[in-house]
Amino acid sequence: MAGSYRDLSVYQKSFSLAMEIFKITTKFPREEKYKLTDHLRRSSRSVCRAIGEGYRKRQYPKHFSSKMSDADMENTEKQVSLDFAEACKYISKEENCKLRDKSEEVGRMLNLMVENPEKYRPKH
Repeated sequence: MAGSYRDLSVYQKSFSLAMEIFKITTKFPREEKYKLTDHLRRSSRSVCRAIGEGYRKRQYPKHFSSKMSDADMENTEKQVSLDFAEACKYISKEENCKLRDKSEEVGRMLNLMVENPEKYRPKH
């Protein structure tokens, strides 16, 4: 069992994806700075934040599951924003597919955490 949320594979994958999205959004048009660029960055970072927050409350299975569900919700918001980025031609279909695949892997991991909170309870 991991000692820190930073040790969780789902956190590491989420963080890496958030950084990849940050790099990609630096190429978005200036007029998207406070719109799609900001939303993509916030939602991708919120996945990591919710994982960290939930892990700190893992002794409470319902709270833990709720936070992992919140992380999954943010993960889905990110996917929708990536679809808009593709539709606006800010990213290619191939880039979106690659990012979506990574995001869907994170989603599957989060769902397993939601369904199995007892696996993450701290050992006393």
